[in-house]
Amino acid sequence: MVKINGQKVKASREVMPLDLIEVRKDQLWRSFEILDLPKSRMGAKLVPLYVIEKTDPSVFEHQKLQNLSSNFQREDGTGRPTKKDRRDLDELEIREIDEQKEDL
Repeated sequence: MVKINGQKVKASREVMPLDLIEVRKDQLWRSFEILDLPKSRMGAKLVPLYVIEKTDPSVFEHQKLQNLSSNFQREDGTGRPTKKDRRDLDELEIREIDEQKEDL
């Protein structure tokens, strides 16, 4: 899904300078601000000259947490996790995050 200045748009919508583009990819909303439009086509390396990413860094941290929780595999046929299982998983995630912060 794509939004420009908060409104859902079709793919054919043209963008203008200072437009805010929001793109949802992999359950993550990313925001970009258009600074200027190039005169002609250009290579991917030059895109940062015309666009600034405005995505909040906390969104990326939330994505990392989701990836960690999805890596946990339950055996087939065991059903839904119990409260105790869920608490153990949360504690494991918190410990991994603390270890990553200490490494920085």
